[in-house]
Amino acid sequence: MAKVLCIGDVMLDVIAVLQTKINYGSDTPSKISTHGGGAAGNVASWSQVSGAPTKIVARVGSDPAGSAIVSEFDALGVEHGNCVVPGLQTGVVVVLVDLMGERTMFPETGANSGLSLKDLPDLKEIHVVYLSGYALLDDLSRPGVLDIIEEIRAQNIPIFFDPATVGGMSQVDIKEIRSWLPLMSALFMNEEEATFLTGEVQLESALDALLESSPTVIIKCGPEGAIGKSRGGDVLRIAALPTRVVDTTGAGDSFAGGFIATWLKNPDLKSCMQAGASAAAQCVSIVGARPHVTPAH
Repeated sequence: MAKVLCIGDVMLDVIAVLQTKINYGSDTPSKISTHGGGAAGNVASWSQVSGAPTKIVARVGSDPAGSAIVSEFDALGVEHGNCVVPGLQTGVVVVLVDLMGERTMFPETGANSGLSLKDLPDLKEIHVVYLSGYALLDDLSRPGVLDIIEEIRAQNIPIFFDPATVGGMSQVDIKEIRSWLPLMSALFMNEEEATFLTGEVQLESALDALLESSPTVIIKCGPEGAIGKSRGGDVLRIAALPTRVVDTTGAGDSFAGGFIATWLKNPDLKSCMQAGASAAAQCVSIVGARPHVTPAH
């Protein structure tokens, strides 16, 4: 059976949806909840609920947060190996969601650091891989993740890559980040990230610059939808679906999950982009970065 493999970070998201503007140095009313998070975990979750059998390679700590995340994967049907690392703390992200639904994140990597080739499962049934940029941006994971990429490429499995936020990329030499792009079969990123990596402000110019490194590029444009192009093809544009925006946490991850699940069945770029937009519309209409499920018992 053809499967998607997602590699990278899983986190516990502690989300504070603000009820008013921040009262710095004082109290600010908010609604607080906890959810599974992390780019790889989010993409795996949306890929699974979008119809593609999905497996994840990630690490959590031997703590209640790790147990909750593993239970959520079980409830969603996402396959996972023994991802618990004894003695370590599960990664946590504090997410502030403002009155417009925009999120600001404060991550602590925790057990995510240290991925290596030994974490890679049998690739026999894997037909496509999603790789979170956070795994390569982490100094402790980078050597092992580069080994993982080499093994996946040796088996001719396409890798879909999201290089992560500008805030995350700013911590690593941009020349090194650019050196990873030719290893990938497709790139996902938003407008800010595309400009950061290429220096191009115009979207189509950024798209063409990125296509010099990777065969397919998709740039997400928030409420304006997305544009995408494959080498030798035309620029494709799709609109965002109308929805009530509650929380934009995980919007890009859900887009990737919906896109990849559709690609597994039919690698038509426009159809995949439309599926991504559909998943993103569902994601931003709820609090949290993953589909809501009842944890398994």
